[in-house]
Amino acid sequence: MIPYRVSNVRRLGPSRLTAGLDEHRRLDLNAHHKYHDRLPGQTVDALISMAEEVDLRGRGGAAFPFARKLRAVSARDGETVVLVNAAEGEPASLKDKTLLTRAPHLVLEGALLAASALGSREVVVAVGAGELAEASVTAAVAERGLTGLVRVVAIEERFISGEGGALVRAVNGEMGLPPGRKVRSSDSGVYGLPTLLSNTETFAQLAVLAELGPEEYAAVGTVQEPGTILLTVGGSVGAPSVVEAPPGVPLADVLALCEAKIGDGLLLGGYHGTWMSAEAAYGTVLSRRGAKEAGGELGAGIVVVLGEDTCPLGETARVAGYLAAQSAGQCGPCRLGLPDLARAFRQLQDGDPDGPEAVRRAAAAVKGRGACFHPDGSARFVLSALDAFADDVEEHRFHGGCGRETKGVLPLPVEEARDVRLMVDWTRCQGHGLCAHLVPELVKLDHHGFPVFMDTGVPSWLLGDAQKAVEMCPALALRIGAK
Repeated sequence: MIPYRVSNVRRLGPSRLTAGLDEHRRLDLNAHHKYHDRLPGQTVDALISMAEEVDLRGRGGAAFPFARKLRAVSARDGETVVLVNAAEGEPASLKDKTLLTRAPHLVLEGALLAASALGSREVVVAVGAGELAEASVTAAVAERGLTGLVRVVAIEERFISGEGGALVRAVNGEMGLPPGRKVRSSDSGVYGLPTLLSNTETFAQLAVLAELGPEEYAAVGTVQEPGTILLTVGGSVGAPSVVEAPPGVPLADVLALCEAKIGDGLLLGGYHGTWMSAEAAYGTVLSRRGAKEAGGELGAGIVVVLGEDTCPLGETARVAGYLAAQSAGQCGPCRLGLPDLARAFRQLQDGDPDGPEAVRRAAAAVKGRGACFHPDGSARFVLSALDAFADDVEEHRFHGGCGRETKGVLPLPVEEARDVRLMVDWTRCQGHGLCAHLVPELVKLDHHGFPVFMDTGVPSWLLGDAQKAVEMCPALALRIGAK
């Protein structure tokens, strides 16, 4: 079932989450028990106490205290559900897919431990449809004879699919979009029941904590952040890997382990994270605190390295366009603000002298105004590029570019290379401007009244409007096609 090529795993320090993966491509149940003890049941109070003692935090990016989630769900009357968020919609992250593909029983151990303590009616594992991880965890459920108690739900994987509210809606059979208002899963989640919702790695960490006990668990890491963490290290590196490492080690050690040499900069925390200069990255300590002191966020442990042979502004522009197309399209900052931000950054890349100010204005228009965190995270990512690549910004402003191609070092889904776009026949276009009124998310008018198109695909929620613009164009200059 598992192909020969699987995610490369490396470590600094002890192997906990990755134990046995040197010898096995995938740990079936028998192999899992060679490296991990069978776990006795725990009361919910005991689990809360252990999680508090080591300050176990969620590993999906927000770092929310796991004990608080447990306590909130346990305080509710009636039935509960445990929901494993394995919807790793972030293209630069592989750690959760690696756990479910190669060590699925460790994730199930943690989820079952929590479910037993809470007396939950069901464990739900929400994973990207068609992924290898889906097949692996489904097989693990069958190995344990847990069909009926553990349900694997395959969902459409998008960048925002891992947002808590979007995930709950997808599991409940609705559109997997953020609900637009804050609803705690501990109040109403799967089936409307109180739901313990946490990330794949978090449940694996819970299993390791219960196996080792708080004292041994905290024997590595820092006092504030004990244990180990998983990182996805990619980009311009010789050995792209999922790395298990204890907080407190220099980020430079992780980069050396993966044969990475920073050129222009490093992205920490993924596409809602921040760009760092090479100097800042090499001086950063690997931890939530260390990342914050360096001006970034550790997030879900994503590290993407840029070498010297690709244009950093072009790489940022590619992802900005992707983020705009991946929005839920439910509020103004997403529908209009993110396309404006992507368009402004593309103009900066193309040499617009006023590019930096245009990018800042577009970012200010979306920050703090969205129905979810997607606009804020996207703005943070784009704005950080202005600081980390300040020399390149000036090079593009005064010379129209830096002389380097954009090589696509930052990973995007494969289908983005064949996306559907709104295209114009310039021999026909007469500058009527109707398209900009019908699809302002995709088209703006320049100072001559001619359309300027967003350089990204047409989101699914805009296809109808884009088709209407094609049909209503007075000059018949528009069409929808694949790039």
